[in-house]
Amino acid sequence: MRKFTQAAALIVTLASPVLAEDGYTTYAYDGSFEDATFSVESAIIGAGLKIDYVSHTGEMLNRTMADVGSDVHLFDNADIFVFCSARLSRKMMEADIMNIAHCPYGIFVADQNGEVVIGYRHYPDGILQEVQQLLDGIAEEAASF
Repeated sequence: MRKFTQAAALIVTLASPVLAEDGYTTYAYDGSFEDATFSVESAIIGAGLKIDYVSHTGEMLNRTMADVGSDVHLFDNADIFVFCSARLSRKMMEADIMNIAHCPYGIFVADQNGEVVIGYRHYPDGILQEVQQLLDGIAEEAASF
């Protein structure tokens, strides 16, 4: 039930942006899930970055719901775009090699009951704030399409 509560809180708190205590930022998207995913993809590519993978998390959660003994529907759709920046990754790992734990980066798009959000998780203080600024710029741009 905690996961459902977290997911519901993510969708319900739709101010632009919402800085949540749980360590993520979301932007409301005024449009469809499909349009939001296109906007995120365009913003990532427009920043000169390559998308490595798109995780169809919502599909997986819906497909496996009964298999794990749950009847809780979390998202209508949810995708996570996974990508990296060679420049920022090198910079943060030269500062501390264990910053590898924060790579690659992700921006998610989630839809629950027609409420679509674009967001990302927060990064620790210090050099990783440059990554967070990149993610915020991409998410904000995508939300404004």
